[in-house]
Order: sequence, then structure tokens, then C-alpha cells
Amino acid sequence: MSEGIMDHSGLSEAAAQSRASVLRSRAESYIALSRHDAAIADLTEAIALAPDNARAWRLRGESHRVTERYEAALEDFGEALRLEPDSAYALGSRGQTYAAMGRLDEAMDDFEHALTLSPDSLWILEAKADVLVDLDRLDEALAEHSKIIALNEELPYSWVARGDLYQRMRLYPEAIADYGKALEADPDYVRALSRRGEALRMLDRYEEALADLNRALELDPGNDRALGSRGAVLSELGDNEAALKDLDAAIELDPEYVWAFRVRGEILQELDRHEEAISDFTQALHLDFGD
Repeated sequence: MSEGIMDHSGLSEAAAQSRASVLRSRAESYIALSRHDAAIADLTEAIALAPDNARAWRLRGESHRVTERYEAALEDFGEALRLEPDSAYALGSRGQTYAAMGRLDEAMDDFEHALTLSPDSLWILEAKADVLVDLDRLDEALAEHSKIIALNEELPYSWVARGDLYQRMRLYPEAIADYGKALEADPDYVRALSRRGEALRMLDRYEEALADLNRALELDPGNDRALGSRGAVLSELGDNEAALKDLDAAIELDPEYVWAFRVRGEILQELDRHEEAISDFTQALHLDFGD
């Protein structure tokens, strides 16, 4: 790993270009291993040696983005696009950076431009769909997810992503169908099991929900959301003690799990354990509204 930019003033132009090329390649492997500081060090040296290489700026921008150094990422993507204006990758990554910063209109502009260059890019379509959700343009987001699935129906994650959006839109039968498609491709997909269990709960199909949530927790015992959902299902099935055990575990895993505090508070209230219920509702209000 580079310990900083070395003085290579004595290198010939050919040698400098050769060294920069190796540094860029090593940086890509560092990025694949999520060793982003090492990647940034190599790319910084590579840029000093060969500043007109768009790939180096783009790769360094991506490492800055992943490590939440968003202003640095924007500078790098801007330089990459100056050198290579039609880079769908740089545009898509800069769009993701804008989205992470809450600059949603600028993100949409970059995604739209990127998709004119690479209309079948699944990750850019997905990033665009996420921003459309943030803009509360849910029907348009749904259309993007449908495009993604049409391009490749074999990816279980794509079915889950659309299922999650259906669930957000309270279209529970549609969500259940999409989670089922994901599970056809990957029967042990924990998120699909957990989310389908929650959608089934919303339709009062408690026994089916319990089966999905039990399986999700067999595969991932520390899944706080599955624990929370199973707790709610068990309560509906009349087993409040088991429900409280699940909700206690969910809250221990995520002390900011607002929904679990609310559900646990309602169960405690039903059991006439009002002081404990008040404590849970108070914590839910604090987490949600800062009370």
C-alpha cells in the first residue's frame, strides 16, 4: 500500500503511466475488498502521475462516496465527467452521491442522463427508483422496478425490492406475490421470508405469517425486524408472553426500533401493566419526535 504520494519526478513519462496503471488496478482490488482508504491512497498517487485518466478520478470518487466523504466524491466525479462526459458509471455514482446528500433533483438529473447512455443498467434504474420513492413519486418508482424485473427476472433481490414498494403502498397481495417469486429463486432468502411474513400479518393471515417468520429466524436468529413482526403475530394469536419475549429481543438488538416499542406498549397495556406500557410509549415518542 502507498504510504503517501512518492516523488517520482525522475520517472520517464512511459514509466509514470505504467506505475499509474498498476496503482489503478491495485486500487480496484482494494475497492472489491472494501479497503477504501488504501484505494484512495493508490488512486491519489495515480492521479498525480497521470491526471488525465478519467478512470482514476471515477474510482476515487466511488471510494469517497462509499466512505461518506460526499463533497470529495462530487469533486472527483466532476473531474471524471470533465474528462469523459458520457460515462454512465460516473453519472450514476454522482447521482447516488447527490441522493445521499438529500439533493434529490440533482440526483434525478444524473440518473436520467446516465440512462440515456446505458438504458439497461440495473443499478442505475434501482438508484433512480429509490430517489423516486424519496420524492413520494411511488407509481413512477414502481414502473422503474418493473423495468428492472423485465430485464432480468432471475434476480431475487429485484422481486424483493418491488415487493417492499408494494408493501409501502399497502398493496399486500402484490407484495406477497413478489416475495414468492424471490423465494422461488432463493428459498432461504431471509428478507423475502421476513417481509412476506409481515405482509401476511397485515392481511390477518397469521398462521402463514408465523411460518415465514419462524423460517426467517431459523436462518437468521438475530433478525430484529423478523423478531418484531413475529412478536406482533404471536400477540394476535393470543400468546402475549411469547410475543413480549420476541419484542424484548428485537429492542435489545435495536434500541431505536420505534415500532417494537409501540407494539410492546400495546401488549403491556392489554395485560394491565400500565407503568411499563407508559415507559414504552414514552420511548416511542422520544425516538420518533424527540419528546
